[in-house]
Amino acid sequence: MRCRYPPGMPFYAYILLCNDGSYYVGHTDDLDFRLGQHQAGALGGYTAKRLPVKLVWSESFPTRDEAFAAERRIKGWSRAKKEALIAGDWELVSRLARNRQGA
Repeated sequence: MRCRYPPGMPFYAYILLCNDGSYYVGHTDDLDFRLGQHQAGALGGYTAKRLPVKLVWSESFPTRDEAFAAERRIKGWSRAKKEALIAGDWELVSRLARNRQGA
């Protein structure tokens, strides 16, 4: 089976801050294009009802599967843990992960 994406093409997981203060987590292969879609309300759904949105975090991954896995993982995080990720506070991210596991 042929891959439809050129080798080395990055994929992204991202977090948007919505107008109501909530966060939206997604993944894409074209971050600028997807952000434009969200900001225009073209995707409908969650973000279209909470415009404007602002990109507050993104990370690139070598495969779509890895970006999607990051999206799913982050979606399950608490608001505090998402905010620690956005701030780049890895110590707090780690501490919040341990707290959730009961450690």
